[in-house]
Amino acid sequence: MKELDGKQIESLIDKAIEIKKNQHKWWNTLDHKTLAMVFQKTSTRTRVSFEVGMTQLGGHAIYLDWRTTQFAMSDIKDESKCLSRYVDIIMARLLKHADLQKMADASEVPVINGLCERYHPCQSLGDLMTIKEHKGKLRGLKVVYLGIGNNVSNTLSLGCTRTGMHFTLCAPEMDPLCIDDELLEEVRKSGLYNEEKDPKKAVEGADVVYTDTWVNMEVFMDPRFEKEKERRMKTFIPYQLNRKLVEGTNALIMHDMPIHRGYEIDEWSIYAPNSIIFDQAENRLHMQKAIMLWLLGKIKL
Repeated sequence: MKELDGKQIESLIDKAIEIKKNQHKWWNTLDHKTLAMVFQKTSTRTRVSFEVGMTQLGGHAIYLDWRTTQFAMSDIKDESKCLSRYVDIIMARLLKHADLQKMADASEVPVINGLCERYHPCQSLGDLMTIKEHKGKLRGLKVVYLGIGNNVSNTLSLGCTRTGMHFTLCAPEMDPLCIDDELLEEVRKSGLYNEEKDPKKAVEGADVVYTDTWVNMEVFMDPRFEKEKERRMKTFIPYQLNRKLVEGTNALIMHDMPIHRGYEIDEWSIYAPNSIIFDQAENRLHMQKAIMLWLLGKIKL
């Protein structure tokens, strides 16, 4: 996301919408191209959307579980350089952004960040695509993010402010793993970024209300993280996206999934009339296609 300005981000979004509307047109565009998907973290939407996307474009995707490869015991630079000799493009979902950067530096083909502890660019691009589909525009809209500041709020705030949207972070604290001072400095200077601790005040005039898990997926079921999980539940429950907070507003409801009912969101909000959560999930497929087509030179921004 940091490599794209607002016009490029919106151009990529428009391409994804076009691809979604005319899917047959793009069949076989990546014929004989191969995507390697490297996972340190579990996944549903990222894996399926990239794998199905590559298949629908006529290419082939290979799933690599970090634990069953030599990435687990070798130098990431060596393995990445070698992998890039076999495939045309790599998507990596890693625990640390520093390792993703090492992979990108060593690779001879494009490397996509499928998620790390600091950023989730593919998610945010799909989110913006979904908002534009429903609202017809991005510029001038207000997006409110409820919960804990994290990798998702990082990239969403960047994408929103670069495309002329107002972004409000309503969070009592930031996940310490996700802090990016450079990014925060940019969004604050944009004049489109705001922090509001009161959820009721934050959602006033909101076009979109967005939430995410309060606990990272890799430690959600980990007994060693239980005390911190309990602390977060008590801290963040006032920031739950729920019926009382948003019913009667025109705000669209978004969640990047997986959903933890009764924690960051209530049952009503998931299936509310204004919920676009499952449109949001579906659009990951079409956005991944656009990203791969752009990086492989098949479309221009």
